[in-house]
Amino acid sequence: MKDSLIIVSGGMDSITLLHEYAHQIALGISFDYGANHNQNEIPFAKLHCERLGIRHLVIPLDFMHRYFKSSLLEGAEAIPEGHYEDENMKSTVVPFRNGIMLSIACGIAESHGLKKVLIANHGGDHAIYPDCRSSFIQAMSSAMENGTYEHIQIFAPYTTITKTEIALHGKKLGIDYSETWSCYKGGEKHCGCCGTCIERKEALREAGIEDHTEYLVP
Repeated sequence: MKDSLIIVSGGMDSITLLHEYAHQIALGISFDYGANHNQNEIPFAKLHCERLGIRHLVIPLDFMHRYFKSSLLEGAEAIPEGHYEDENMKSTVVPFRNGIMLSIACGIAESHGLKKVLIANHGGDHAIYPDCRSSFIQAMSSAMENGTYEHIQIFAPYTTITKTEIALHGKKLGIDYSETWSCYKGGEKHCGCCGTCIERKEALREAGIEDHTEYLVP
């Protein structure tokens, strides 16, 4: 039974989740919040949803670009380079982004008679992003369940696993990861230097997947 909605960005993690649980997903939603890479990611989200016969919506959140402080919203030159574990990657946090997106997704889910909201946060996000941690996801799911007639819950099966493990899921599913986007700089090609590019390279390499991504810096 298709009783779920998925927040699908067009990145590796959400595309893997989309394919893995396509049998229960009725609706995919992407958020355009003015980040450098939204224009690169969202077309891939649309592409994969269409292939799977899943309706796809794009929700504009332009107020975040205007009022929120994050290097993710300030242009490519503001994006720090280096590994995700580095202190400077905290500048890429968009305050309470997942809280806002999950709240909207919850409302859309209830409006469509759906029971669950899927999100692809994973274990590698925890050090940098507070709204990707299991404690937050559990609290948000409880709030959604108590605040809706449908008792909507969050389903976040990747919360405790690594990006490499997600890539291994995708490998079994036969996903072509060149049809996903990771780079936070949002240029014509992946920069190869920012935290998401480095994490992408590592995950694909460790999963034994040939990387067909075009990088400016291999």
